[in-house]
Amino acid sequence: MDIKARQKDNVIVLDLFGRIDVNSANFVEVVGRCVHDGHTDVLCNFAGVDVIDYMGISVIVIAYKEVDNNGGRMKFANIPAHLQNILSIAGLDKAIDIYATEDLAMASFKEDKIIEDIKKMQLRRRFKRLPIGIKVDIVSQNPSGPQCLRSDVCNLSALGAYIYGCDKFKLGDEVILRLKLSTPAKEMELTAKVVWLSDKQIQPQFHPGMGVAFHEISTSAQQKIVNFIDKNLSRMPSD
Repeated sequence: MDIKARQKDNVIVLDLFGRIDVNSANFVEVVGRCVHDGHTDVLCNFAGVDVIDYMGISVIVIAYKEVDNNGGRMKFANIPAHLQNILSIAGLDKAIDIYATEDLAMASFKEDKIIEDIKKMQLRRRFKRLPIGIKVDIVSQNPSGPQCLRSDVCNLSALGAYIYGCDKFKLGDEVILRLKLSTPAKEMELTAKVVWLSDKQIQPQFHPGMGVAFHEISTSAQQKIVNFIDKNLSRMPSD
């Protein structure tokens, strides 16, 4: 298959041509380069695609996961009528947003951004974030998995944390965090999921590090974090 890439606003549009089959590894490679360069919103234009076979479905899934695992969005547009059935049989029409035209797909990216900004604003209002340096031990929930001891919590909220100095985990890994909010204090144990990894080339000042979202955190534990943040923010000088 042939691929032509172009940028439209903040979205990378990939115009696809020919067959998507077992010989379409270049599709995965192109998407991987987009993600590596920080372009995680990708629109695939299928207007020039003639054939998608079942091996091609696997190629599409791999490319989609590359974007999704890096917090991006992949959408499809202009899928020819004779190809829509194979995507439906594979269930991709339920997992991936598909639009009749490129303009509709581009508008959806903008709508997503508005919704995302609103959600972030709501979370900021609900949960303040505290820049602070406390130590944390991170171990995998898998007994044979990796661990990072005495890493730094650089940013903390009641929803999650950014941890600097650990590069042993992957996106999606489930971990256990053990930390003390003050001394002396009882050690807290929190379960979390890795939702973001720093990129050395794009974010050298944050590397190595990872963002984690707390998973099934108890109300009491969340309240302890909120109280700790409020107490320490009150001691910080105002701008």
